[in-house]
Amino acid sequence: MLELLLTTYVFCYHFQLDDPLIQLVEDYKWINFFDFDWRLGIDGLSIGPILLTGFITTLATLAAWPVTRDSRLFHFLMLAMYSGQIGSFSSQDLLLFFIINVCTQATKFILYTAGGSVFLLLGVLGIGLYGSNEPIFNFETSANQSYPVALEIIFYIGFFVAFAVKSPIIPLHTWLPDTHGEAHYSTCMLLAGILLKMGAYGLVRINMELLPHAHSIFSPWLVIVGTMQIIYAASTSSGQRNLKKRIAYSSVSHMGFIIIGIGSITDTGLNGAILQIISHGFLGAALFFLAGTSYDRIRLVYLDEMGGIAIPMPKIFTMFSIFSMASLALPGMSGFVSELIVFFGIITSQKYLLMPKILITFVMAIGMILTPIYSLSMSRQMFYGYKLFNAPNSYFFDSGPRELFVLISIFLPVIGIGIYPDFVLSLSVDKVEAILSNFFYR
Repeated sequence: MLELLLTTYVFCYHFQLDDPLIQLVEDYKWINFFDFDWRLGIDGLSIGPILLTGFITTLATLAAWPVTRDSRLFHFLMLAMYSGQIGSFSSQDLLLFFIINVCTQATKFILYTAGGSVFLLLGVLGIGLYGSNEPIFNFETSANQSYPVALEIIFYIGFFVAFAVKSPIIPLHTWLPDTHGEAHYSTCMLLAGILLKMGAYGLVRINMELLPHAHSIFSPWLVIVGTMQIIYAASTSSGQRNLKKRIAYSSVSHMGFIIIGIGSITDTGLNGAILQIISHGFLGAALFFLAGTSYDRIRLVYLDEMGGIAIPMPKIFTMFSIFSMASLALPGMSGFVSELIVFFGIITSQKYLLMPKILITFVMAIGMILTPIYSLSMSRQMFYGYKLFNAPNSYFFDSGPRELFVLISIFLPVIGIGIYPDFVLSLSVDKVEAILSNFFYR
């Protein structure tokens, strides 16, 4: 809580919104033998995810209050993860970025994460060692470095594979539902709310900012992959019996909008992608928290075994309905405005012809139609009917003050962004313009 308050204070009084350059820089020599620096700083691209990280981690720590088994170790690991996440978003050194990303990986799924880390390490070393006898890992120096197109494409593919695992992007997404299905819901809040966004952040920070020519070549494929991801994950989500796995696939589907926004190469599209990162950070965390609190009461994870808990647990039913509506892009909530901005971004893109833009928009619209199908079906199976309501010895406690505080704390920014998105957009708009004007429109 104190760290969140300190972060908010620094943002309010020491961060200048109209400055696209790196601010609050911390630069120290770390390992002189390798010329390796401890270099941190924030700009308009990283300030939003940093504030989101502090907010969600604070609420996830409060959500983990009932954890009694090895609770000290559990909370220590949560705070260590918090430090790693802040470090990833504020790192201004490629090698430091790699080290912190490795430290935030899930050990249970080391096969996926280690494989992605190999590609990330190779890309970092390639950029750092290119054209110099001494390694240079500074982000700002690397951003001004030019590479042969073939080499830049190789670097781009390596970084893309690493971040595709982290995001995740199909077909490297299969670890995510299993992780959500087995983890405690406070951990799921961190995973859905923050960790998945580190992959999307890496795509913008490294693939887009450092490798602009390769990004311009691959951006149509990003848009195609993002469109396929929306349809595939939304369709797959409808067939999931496990509640948390259904929500996990919905997260994969919503990540498709972020990929499309990054691939649009427009101010509008990229700002929409960044807004979607923030929006889904809130919504994903809220839905997994509600899934966990429901499990604490009914001890069921399969939707076809649930039913009829709306009457004994009206507060959980109300909050679940609200966040489900926000997830399916109900007007007035953050999901709607972020997806709408991504729509405008791809429609107004000068890179694509009219017919491809119409086709992509049509397929995206189909994905938005599929979202209410799995979302409303999930609510119907959980809360309607009489299966658990009429069961013997069926007495369930509704949400307590702690749970209501967590949910209302997430609901306020969701409705706030939906009504006034300019607050979040103002954080990144100057940095987005700097990225696109420097590398694409010159």
